[in-house]
Amino acid sequence: MQAKAANNWPAVVPVVGSALGGGFFAGQISTAGNGIADYNLVIGPKSSAQTNNQYKNAQTATAGADSVINGPQNTADIVADGNSTVYPCAHFCNDLTTGGQTDWYMPAKNELEVCYFNLKPDPVANRLVSGINANAVPARASNYTAGNPAQTSASAFQVGNSEAFDNEIYWSSTETSATNASAQDFYYGTQSSRNKDNSDRVRAVRRVPV
Repeated sequence: MQAKAANNWPAVVPVVGSALGGGFFAGQISTAGNGIADYNLVIGPKSSAQTNNQYKNAQTATAGADSVINGPQNTADIVADGNSTVYPCAHFCNDLTTGGQTDWYMPAKNELEVCYFNLKPDPVANRLVSGINANAVPARASNYTAGNPAQTSASAFQVGNSEAFDNEIYWSSTETSATNASAQDFYYGTQSSRNKDNSDRVRAVRRVPV
């Protein structure tokens, strides 16, 4: 479904990978999971909005942070639960100022998946075990096929170029158990539950209301 502007005419959807809100347009999300976009998702510049670190420095429970779509609240819960030594990735995103913006956060599971679906860096075939996302626009009720999603058409985000996601695993802010959190492989697309004290990549995002 298309996003709706205040006058009920369809809103103009930015081109994936185009400049938007201090970063780049990564896709739209429906926080209600009804197919109607309420936010444009913005991915931060790779040079300033990406790092490699632990979700947490211990495999122990985090208060809150279990939403698959509310990255801002997850990030706030994580930051409130411990300092940057305990939660380096969330604090990196929360404390970031780049592109003239300060409201960056650590993406939730379904937000991160939208980034992969629209900004997949490599043409390698997807694994067929992930991809369902009720908060994507349009919503997806089935897993990836080998060729869908395809490599992004946004040239800056294609493998080897300036904004491309690495062919590595990226953290989401979504806790899956006391010891683990959700992450996504940006090579094959596999979503997994990772030990929190693993060092993986994170890339900050922000939301712009539709």
